Amino acid sequence: MHRKLESCAVLVVIIVASAWLSPVATAEETVDASLLSAMEWRLVGPFRGGRVTTVAGVPDNPQLYYMGATGGGLWKTENAGLSWENLSDDHFNVASIGDIKIAPSDQNVIYVGTGSGCPRGNISVGDGIYKSTDAGKSWSHVFQPGYVQIPEMAVHPQNPDIVYAAVLGDIFGPNEERGIYKTSDGGESWERILFVSDSTGFNDIEMHPSNPRILYASAWSAYRKPWTIHSGSEDGGIWRSKDDGETWEKLEGGLPKGVLGKIDVTISPANPKPISRSMTLSS
Repeated sequence: MHRKLESCAVLVVIIVASAWLSPVATAEETVDASLLSAMEWRLVGPFRGGRVTTVAGVPDNPQLYYMGATGGGLWKTENAGLSWENLSDDHFNVASIGDIKIAPSDQNVIYVGTGSGCPRGNISVGDGIYKSTDAGKSWSHVFQPGYVQIPEMAVHPQNPDIVYAAVLGDIFGPNEERGIYKTSDGGESWERILFVSDSTGFNDIEMHPSNPRILYASAWSAYRKPWTIHSGSEDGGIWRSKDDGETWEKLEGGLPKGVLGKIDVTISPANPKPISRSMTLSS
């Protein structure tokens, strides 16, 4: 599982492409609601590092979670939050975490993108991607493009060596490192497969749940100055590839025109034809 909760929005619009909606089972049809009545939310920590930017879990182990914070590093719990272990202090050069991805085919393989992807009044920089092949015991620095923000990654469901990274870039100004990157050898080498401009990076990269050759990426022009945060441009929008990132097309139909801000794309594994997009429209 994977979830991010952050707010950079001026205006948030939810758009659902529902032309292909088909009947799916609802929670009411599969779960007796009375069984959930005694459940309550509780704070489980860890108590360091500010807001949570990313969380990842293992589907067949409900006790195991990884958590990353804006300035508190990477943490792991094996008992559903009763205790936490820090995994990054002795291994990472930075404490700002943008994304955590566990390889679906091997839960020991973990990729961590550094650098929160949501600039605010203050922000800590990242410095690339770290990889573990032993569930967080040891790490290697496999992607070092400089001090950039990496808010999202995608790992191939059958091959843990194939990874895509959305690089927002240096948050303090134009830079050539922005774009979508791909590795096919577990991080030994990387290729930039999509680039818009030195002022427009990428906030999201998502893989189709039933066809890993299909990718969606959202472009965002964002940087901050001491007195302001710049967000949005006409370069923003959603891009799609149908061939593992070899070629890309910018999607236009049904999307707003003009200046676009931060966009996240979500594809339902249960019914992947509709695609939901949360979008900030910058004034």
